[in-house]
Amino acid sequence: MAPEINLPGPMSLIDNTKGQLVVNPEALKILSAITQPVVVVAIVGLYRTGKSYLMNKLAGKKNGFSLGSTVKSHTKGIWMWCVPHPKKPEHTLVLLDTEGLGDIEKGDNENDSWIFALAILLSSTFVYNSMGTINQQAMDQLHYVTELTDRIKANSSPGNNSVDDSADFVSFFPAFVWTLRDFTLELEVDGEPITADDYLELSLKLRKGTDKKSKSFNDPRLCIRKFFPKRKCFVFDWPAPKKYLAHLEQLKEEELNPDFIEQVAEFCSYILSHSNVKTLSGGIPVNGPRLESLVLTYIDAISRGDLPCMENAVLALAQIENSAAVQKAIAHYDQQMGQKVQLPAETLQELLDLHRVSEREATEVFMKNSFKDVDHLFQKKLAAQLDKKRDDFCKQNQEASSDRCSALLQVIFSPLEEEVKAGIYSKPGGYRLFIQKLQDLEKKYYEEPRKGIQAEEILQTYLKSKESVTDAILQTDQTLTEKEKEIEVERVKAESAQASAEMVEEMQIKYQQMMEEKEKSYQEHVKQLTEKMERERAQLLEEQEKTLTSKLQEQARVLKERCQGESTQLQNEIQKLQKTLKKKTKRYMSHKLKI
Repeated sequence: MAPEINLPGPMSLIDNTKGQLVVNPEALKILSAITQPVVVVAIVGLYRTGKSYLMNKLAGKKNGFSLGSTVKSHTKGIWMWCVPHPKKPEHTLVLLDTEGLGDIEKGDNENDSWIFALAILLSSTFVYNSMGTINQQAMDQLHYVTELTDRIKANSSPGNNSVDDSADFVSFFPAFVWTLRDFTLELEVDGEPITADDYLELSLKLRKGTDKKSKSFNDPRLCIRKFFPKRKCFVFDWPAPKKYLAHLEQLKEEELNPDFIEQVAEFCSYILSHSNVKTLSGGIPVNGPRLESLVLTYIDAISRGDLPCMENAVLALAQIENSAAVQKAIAHYDQQMGQKVQLPAETLQELLDLHRVSEREATEVFMKNSFKDVDHLFQKKLAAQLDKKRDDFCKQNQEASSDRCSALLQVIFSPLEEEVKAGIYSKPGGYRLFIQKLQDLEKKYYEEPRKGIQAEEILQTYLKSKESVTDAILQTDQTLTEKEKEIEVERVKAESAQASAEMVEEMQIKYQQMMEEKEKSYQEHVKQLTEKMERERAQLLEEQEKTLTSKLQEQARVLKERCQGESTQLQNEIQKLQKTLKKKTKRYMSHKLKI
């Protein structure tokens, strides 16, 4: 279970100091510790419109984000509050309260546009808060939405950054929620009640015409429709009499408008139930460190005078995470091999089998923690490191086996060597005694466990080093005839040649095992990569289908509005014709009666 991060109160995430946007390192430390997926809700709007009050309610607190009570913008830059998600266990709710747009003291709206763009880039749900109704003034105040393609790049490809390329943005952009404060209109059309969502859609209807006035009317509406296919609207009554509004957070619940309380509860319930985890392209969930990386990448781009590029931000994050994924995989491999391997392994195959299991698990760890591994560079790095780890283990195993066998030979054969030095075998019949003792000690050596893969080679090397001693004892044994001595020499040579042949064969077997292991390793990497690519492909197709569906729904909406407009126009023309016909009929009948 990932630990919960529960900030006691909000803290600055991005400071707006002297016209410069600067990241707060302390806030980044908080984000870096959040391993849970994050649901990011950002709120933007004109200053003094009650944004902070709604964010405090989402946090489940009466106080937190500063509300302020003057005509000056109280929140500067972007403030962050991380709390356990009240409706999604094992998730963290990150609330972003932004500096009020249009502050009279700023004079320059440049940073307003960047704060608006950053709130969209960082959030999974974007709340736009305004006062009153959705009229042309409200749309004019939302001019930032028409500047998004001038502030944000979906990808690094040149010339692919316009409203017409909205599909590239939709997959990155958050859900859009418009909150209307101090709303006094009756929600009805032609005497029929409508919902707040209906009201929003009616307000987003486009006007016919291509003149400047029509373009100014349509542009913000067109951008909202194309960039935010998933949208929602909430209306709020006055919360309390005007004289109490300056200290709204201090009012008791019974002092607030009951309708307002109900509307706020409905808003909070929707946001907490329907706001999704922040995701990257490919459906990759964002946690604290990933959100931290996005903040740094976007602010760095703005500081350099560049446009924040969503694709580049994801690739930069992928570089960091994939590098970390390689380290996690290697750490897992080291841990597993450290627990399972006892050197020297009895056979090479035993060691290779343990390596294969640990390698498969390590590759799974990498696949789970990596994404956007362009050209599979990081997987190739992992494979190369695992190959080196395997070769190092084989070398260590060989050395451990050599050390173990050499130590055994020292213990087992040292008494024999002392007896040779003492001349015990330099007498008639001594050779047969020496050979018998040698064979007994060899048997004892073979019976010792966990000698490893160097057992035979180390023994044969030792025996070869003692051939001169064996030959000397043979030649001094007077009980043997010259013919018997020649036969014995040939026997020893034959045994030595057979042992050498067996060692060569064993080396060939080891080489074959290593080749087979490399092939199995390659096939395992290919298998896991293929499975991951299939999952990513399915995710990509799902995203593209959602984007296409959103686009088709928006086109259907436009077509329906056009048809309804044409139908209304046709009905009006029919009514005019009917009126004209009625007048003409009336005049004709009047004229006929006179006659």
